[in-house]
Amino acid sequence: MLVNQIDTRQGTNSTPEFSHGNTLPYTGIPFGMNYFIPQTTFDNTSWSFSPMSHQFAGIKITHQPSPWIGDFSDFIVSAITGDIDLKADVTNQMGSYRPDAATFNPHYLSIYDQRYETKTQVAPTTYGALLKYTFDEINPKIIIHIPKNGSFILNENKNEIKLLIKNYDSHFNDDFKSYASLKFSNKFISTLITHQDNPKYDSMILSFNNIDELLIRLATSFISYDQAHFALKRLTNLNFESAKKTAQETWQYYLDLISVSDYNTIKMSTFYHCLYRTFLFPQRCFELDSNNNPIHYDLYNDKVKKGYLYMNNGFWDTSKTVYPLFAILIPKEYHQMLLGFYNSYLESGYLPKWLAPDERGMMPGTLIDAVIADAAIKGILTKSEIRNFLKAMLKSANQESHDTRLGRMGMKDFNNYGYLPSDKYSESVNQTLDYAYSDFCISQVAKLLYEDKIAQKYSHSALNYQNLFDPKTGLMRPKDSSGNFKSDFNAIRWGTDYTEGSSWQNSFSVYHDINGLKKLYQNPNFIQTLLKLSNQKPAFKVGGYGFQIHEMTEMVAIDFGQIAISNQPSFHLPYLFEYTDHPEYTELLIKQLVNQFDDTMNGFPGDEDNGSMSAWFIFSCLGFYPVCPGSDEYVFGIPIFNKATIHLPNGKQFNIKTNRNCPQNQFVQKRMLNDQPLKSRSLKYVQIINGGNLDTELCLLPYSKENIELPFSLSN
Repeated sequence: MLVNQIDTRQGTNSTPEFSHGNTLPYTGIPFGMNYFIPQTTFDNTSWSFSPMSHQFAGIKITHQPSPWIGDFSDFIVSAITGDIDLKADVTNQMGSYRPDAATFNPHYLSIYDQRYETKTQVAPTTYGALLKYTFDEINPKIIIHIPKNGSFILNENKNEIKLLIKNYDSHFNDDFKSYASLKFSNKFISTLITHQDNPKYDSMILSFNNIDELLIRLATSFISYDQAHFALKRLTNLNFESAKKTAQETWQYYLDLISVSDYNTIKMSTFYHCLYRTFLFPQRCFELDSNNNPIHYDLYNDKVKKGYLYMNNGFWDTSKTVYPLFAILIPKEYHQMLLGFYNSYLESGYLPKWLAPDERGMMPGTLIDAVIADAAIKGILTKSEIRNFLKAMLKSANQESHDTRLGRMGMKDFNNYGYLPSDKYSESVNQTLDYAYSDFCISQVAKLLYEDKIAQKYSHSALNYQNLFDPKTGLMRPKDSSGNFKSDFNAIRWGTDYTEGSSWQNSFSVYHDINGLKKLYQNPNFIQTLLKLSNQKPAFKVGGYGFQIHEMTEMVAIDFGQIAISNQPSFHLPYLFEYTDHPEYTELLIKQLVNQFDDTMNGFPGDEDNGSMSAWFIFSCLGFYPVCPGSDEYVFGIPIFNKATIHLPNGKQFNIKTNRNCPQNQFVQKRMLNDQPLKSRSLKYVQIINGGNLDTELCLLPYSKENIELPFSLSN
């Protein structure tokens, strides 16, 4: 699919109460430092763009990875014409545009403001952009709005402006700020600085002679004015069309990594829209010095240092799908990202959990451990890098910080009890399960280094999930310090002991040992519990949240039992039937669940979250899924397209062909790998990366699939 066929508004029709993705229509370079969106309100809100709005406040330079995290180092560039009251409230300057006449592409943004009769175009670069304005009316002006706290410096030639942006209250750095340099193709004839109180913006208004066209070259830095200016100089010989072409070619390279063909053009389009979303995060937080070497700002120690750094990523979300996809498609970039995450460890003292740009400490566990283990198992890290990461994993797992945002909390209790007691810790069930999974990941990395004692220790603690299993209900339940299950248990009550769900969504987060989990079941048995999970109503109790959060609303909306595919804890639930005698249930569920996605503004069944939900859709369409990142296996589902080809980084191809692929054929009859019958229910990473041909035959009714090798598990 061509990049100019991607509409970046997929999933943007969202509110705090209901999410169709909670995405923004990012125009930029894959993994670039900045993204650019049209802002449709001057309210200081994370929901700064609505696809339904016809208002246009200007082009926002944004670093927002999620509305629940918020934006930082952001500012708005607006163009207006005519005579207006420049001292009036900023909201009176709002423009107007027709959404159906605008262009929203990954590489190009174009909007015609009907109020000011001005066309705004954006062509992004890695560290900035070229903004082109075409004026059909007289008295053109450019207004730069900086939320909260900003300052402006003009050069003597009156064709360049420097910005200081300080609108992020960092927990670790009271003086965190960013810088921008903007150079104009025409001199401005006058300037005016205004201060708006509601909402608070520092704004500079630049007036120009009556010109038809204006080009702005823009570059940013987290390091200094000089570094921003240096990045700007790199754009000197770049015109708008060449910048647009470079961005287009860059995006096309990434979109061409997978080729799909099918009669269902909507699903094909949705696939490529999701592929675009997977290459947005994490964003670069490093810059290039005069020798093109990476440097970055260490905001924990207020220093400029050498090396890579990345930001805007929540590993609780992305570890499940994004990085196992990167391992196949872009292992070199994956490796570079890991080097950046390691620098975060060196500077903060702990492996990151949620970077934006510093540690936010959001979500339970330390699931970057899965990202590290997955790369190590798949040969993406060198031996020395694996050794460094193992030390970092061990420190982050054992040395508690006085700041709860960093590392694991409650490790003494976890080691003492074998779980986190519910009378001491919130979300104790999820924390316990995530710690156990991380310990499995540590053991995997230790095995690669032949650190047998470490591997054995953490393989043992990876079984701590068993301490919260209740055989009577078949679910994970919180325990107190005395070892008693918490009383007054309700399986559909959300929060308190669970994260963004109830026991139904979270009890199966034992990615590393599904076969071991199965053995704990008595009556009901494992498959009976999975059937109950799937077939009951999507009922819920608000529980510890005290009100209805958007994830509850979204689970009810899709009406898929307790499989809340709208959120990450449920991502692997449809694939659990592959560990039973009825893998056909997985095939049926996946065939139906992919229908919850499309390429529109309502494109996702819940928060997309840094590419994690998009990557789930991509894997599910290809027909296999990484249930356990940190292992080398991808568990089978059912392929959706007639044909898909993965263009591998080693120059080889992995071809996926599906025969008898039609809506009524919802089951797999047989699979062939390189013309040989495939008995396993999973693919090895090496089988994919070495290239080959996977042929799948679908059928109307399921065949018995007994005596087939089950996927990886710690208990195998």
